[in-house]
Amino acid sequence: MNDNSSGDGVTAAGLDLERLAGLLGEPFRGDPRTRVVRVADLLNAEADCLSFLGDRKYRGALAHTRAGVVILSEPDAAAATAPVVISRNPYLSFARAARLLYPSPAVVGGIHPAAVVAPDAVIDPSAWIGPTAVVEAGAQIGPRVFVGPGSIVGEGVSIGEDSRLVARVTLCRGTRVGKRALLHPGAVIGRSGFGFAKDGERWVRIPQVGRAVLGDDVEIGANTTVDRGAIGDTVIHDGVKLDNHIQIGHNVEVGEHTAMAAMTGISGSTRIGRNCTIAGAVGMAGHLTIGDQVHFTGQAMVTRSFAAAGSYSSGIPAMPSAEWRRNVARFRQLDELTRRLKQLEARVAQSSAAPGQEDN
Repeated sequence: MNDNSSGDGVTAAGLDLERLAGLLGEPFRGDPRTRVVRVADLLNAEADCLSFLGDRKYRGALAHTRAGVVILSEPDAAAATAPVVISRNPYLSFARAARLLYPSPAVVGGIHPAAVVAPDAVIDPSAWIGPTAVVEAGAQIGPRVFVGPGSIVGEGVSIGEDSRLVARVTLCRGTRVGKRALLHPGAVIGRSGFGFAKDGERWVRIPQVGRAVLGDDVEIGANTTVDRGAIGDTVIHDGVKLDNHIQIGHNVEVGEHTAMAAMTGISGSTRIGRNCTIAGAVGMAGHLTIGDQVHFTGQAMVTRSFAAAGSYSSGIPAMPSAEWRRNVARFRQLDELTRRLKQLEARVAQSSAAPGQEDN
């Protein structure tokens, strides 16, 4: 049996302030014996809770919190009544502290009796294959990999060490998954890309013979899909984080440590650089090149390449319905208004060229 199926991962003993600060490599103030065992926000925390202040607009809560320990920056420390860990990046330090308090449960190797495993699949003894999971011919599963219930590991798939398929994850034929990847329920990696040729009024499918390749430390959200390449590979490089309900088209390449929020769609053969952020509901056309450190805000419609680093936006923010209807009505008049403006400009130019002459 695999112990991933029980418990919430919280360490029973917790951590005292001195030990916590030491592991984070940050200074602290307060009783070093103060112990925390769980996390909570400032307003709801109890004495055994770790909390943090990442946004100064919540600074007033420091005077009222009952948290045992608060992670915050030096300028905010004076306002705290609880013991503190002082960090230059409280949000990051809190993330690391939470991982200490809620460690991932260890993987205990084995194959559930309800799993179906091909005879020639190579599975490390320390990996776990969960109930109703399917591992097809030629698959290779590395050390401490967790294949959750209902997941499908297709023919010739390889999964690197310490990766985790939470549940109902589908890795289609030939997919490559690196080390320490985390794939959430419903993710589909390596399905055939959306490639068709027109034959008169009919569509003819183009065989998609490339692969989907995920690097190390990649995270794929629930119900997110990454299509296999048409000829070459679709590549998701190391450290990329994809939220839920994202569509990655065939032959897309996403650079290291880029992050995308939910409902984003990337069309085929687009290249996205390193350390980019793509907010929710962004639509990106195909065959584009996006440089490093490019950031798109929510609902941006990206129809051309952007090489220079920076922040880019499009879309219209929400507004009162009556105002929106008025603006739509004016939008419909833009062509007529533009034509009339050009006529006026032409008349002004004519009058300026012939002073003293009246316009007929």
